[in-house]
Amino acid sequence: MGRRPVTVRLARWSAEHPWRAIALWVVFVAVCFVGGSAAGLNEATDEDQAIGEFGRAQLIVDSGGFDRPATENVLITARSGSLDQAAAKAAAQDAADRLRQVDGVASIGTPMPSRDGSALLVPITMSGDPGTAGDRVQPLRDTTAKVQDAHPQLRVEQVGGPSIDKALDDTLGKDFKRAELLSLPVTLAILIIAFGALIAAGVPVLLALSSVAAAMGLSTLASHLVPATDTTASVILLIGMAVGVDYSLFYVRREREERAKGRSGLDAVEIAAETSGHAVVVSGTAVIISMGGLLLAQDAIFSSLAVGSILVVAVAVIGSLTVLPALLAKLGRWVDRPRVPLLWRLTAPRTGQSARPRFWPAVLKPALRAPVATLLISVALLLALAAPALGMKLKFPGPEDVPRTTAAMQAYDRLTAAFPSNGTSHTVAVRAPAEQADRVRAALTDLAGRTATDPLFAPAEGDGPEIQVSVDRRVSVLEVATPHASRSDEASRSLHELREDLVPATLGGIPGVEYAVGGGVAASEDYAAHIWAKLPIVAAFVLALTFLVMAWTFRSVVVALTSILLNLLSAGAAYGLLVLVFQSTWAEGLLGFTSMDAIVTWLPLFLFVVLFGLSMDYHVFVVSRIREAVDRGMPNREAVAHGITSSAGVVTSAAVVMVAVFSIFATLSMIDFKQLGIGLAAAILLDATIIRAVVLPSVMTLLGDANWWAPRFMRRRTVVAPAVEPPPAPAPELVGAR
Repeated sequence: MGRRPVTVRLARWSAEHPWRAIALWVVFVAVCFVGGSAAGLNEATDEDQAIGEFGRAQLIVDSGGFDRPATENVLITARSGSLDQAAAKAAAQDAADRLRQVDGVASIGTPMPSRDGSALLVPITMSGDPGTAGDRVQPLRDTTAKVQDAHPQLRVEQVGGPSIDKALDDTLGKDFKRAELLSLPVTLAILIIAFGALIAAGVPVLLALSSVAAAMGLSTLASHLVPATDTTASVILLIGMAVGVDYSLFYVRREREERAKGRSGLDAVEIAAETSGHAVVVSGTAVIISMGGLLLAQDAIFSSLAVGSILVVAVAVIGSLTVLPALLAKLGRWVDRPRVPLLWRLTAPRTGQSARPRFWPAVLKPALRAPVATLLISVALLLALAAPALGMKLKFPGPEDVPRTTAAMQAYDRLTAAFPSNGTSHTVAVRAPAEQADRVRAALTDLAGRTATDPLFAPAEGDGPEIQVSVDRRVSVLEVATPHASRSDEASRSLHELREDLVPATLGGIPGVEYAVGGGVAASEDYAAHIWAKLPIVAAFVLALTFLVMAWTFRSVVVALTSILLNLLSAGAAYGLLVLVFQSTWAEGLLGFTSMDAIVTWLPLFLFVVLFGLSMDYHVFVVSRIREAVDRGMPNREAVAHGITSSAGVVTSAAVVMVAVFSIFATLSMIDFKQLGIGLAAAILLDATIIRAVVLPSVMTLLGDANWWAPRFMRRRTVVAPAVEPPPAPAPELVGAR
């Protein structure tokens, strides 16, 4: 026998020196976390995140060095009927007098009536850092509430960017707190059902949480090389809990199986390392490759997510190979304590005839007896489910997609109805030599005049267009409003009219001019184009490297190819389901959302790499069990039956944990989190059921010995079977006529 694999040697050392291994792990996690906290987070800048023409517009604006303080508004409207102008002016004066006394208020503007006389607007300029205005806006809101109490016959509201940010932060904070409170108990409950013992259920959660803590610190350090975004920590938690629990489940279940067969604790750990530990390494490599594909998107957000995900997966793999064997060796049979009486009888590892499952053989029967018909029917159903993905549309959520449960968003709707120029707008950013500043101003004034008579645009409020000019006179900015919602076709047409016609016509003849049109609508369209351009590149990278890893791991080109195809089928079906649910209205009441008739722009690319990586967890584990049986000389059909039935419990448990945790995201208020949760949960559910129990056994039964074909240079010189007892013979009903 050759040299033992590194997974076995690591596990053996950890099991023989458990206290050292545990201490080293604790020190590693502490050093990573403390080191990251000390180094501080380096966040991505606008320059890092500049995409398309929208990004160019943002950079032009930033180069102007404008002083852009945070602004708020007091909106005064009638509770019913027409607005009493005298009462409204009195309320506006009262609001201005009170707000001037509030810390954080720099100035109060002149009250501005709406064109139709239905509202009066009092502009407020805040002092201090605009980035922290949302944290400092509450005293202003409290003062506005007092004005409301003093004028009950009117509706007096505060609305603006900081107050909306504050309301959204409060809503999201409550959402995430609820999700955190639910996710851990739900995960623990599922693991207790899976293991029937409290300590066995707690070990995977402990490893996952410690892996997340270490990865958080490492990602903070890595942010000084690849700047981080505000979504990185959430993704580390999401991916870390998923893979950490999965890897521990695979390992612990195998160790328990071997102990049930009479192995000593040390031997059981070693066998688990040789089998499940190997599968964990392969699976982790596949996830890391998938996440690494995000780096090819050349996008600060995806690069940050890639680095965070790679780190947490790598840490989870290391923990599974080191501290997990140490914990299992130290706990010994205590890992099965304290037992939950009924659940323990149902889940305890069994040997001999009693170990033969009944449910999964019944599920597998069609695939093993009629593989061609089963394969054709199941693939046809999955392709039908994937078909709606061909009509997928990508857009950013707009203000209209924010839940209207907050007073700030209700006030925003009344603001944009009375003052359309305060809603959706396009940013025309211009950079030119200082001596051309007068020509630029004239051109922008001409542009504003042309848009004022176009129904695609909203005329400027007040005395006319407000053109901002930098101190050095090189940068000029004009906001061009549209009365249409940011995701509407009319808003999109207004953007294209600006970019393709109006802006070139008015600014194109100025010497040395550089211009770009940005804003929320532009960001949505430019980012969608960016995603569609990068998705094929990322997908090709992930598919190619995953194919190579799978082919080399299993020494089979056929297994690698079928793995890729099955995962593509799973991802396609998840895409189709997302489109069916979120580009239609039938599920709005069920899931509590308003359809945006599109999928959130960043989701398809992120879902592809996450799903491709996570689904490999199950695939690698199942195919590894099938390969073990084949290496011991079991015929292909029986090996497929044995591999799937013997791994069914652990894979089902892992899938249920993931589906439950991801489904919690579907309860959050924001549409992007709902889509993320439903997409991930649906894909994992499809992969763990239809793909694993129907399509995979059909394909492998149909291919027979061809499953393991490989070129001569890839074939194993010797086959060393894991030191396990022969499995019980498969049930007669699984072995059909050949």
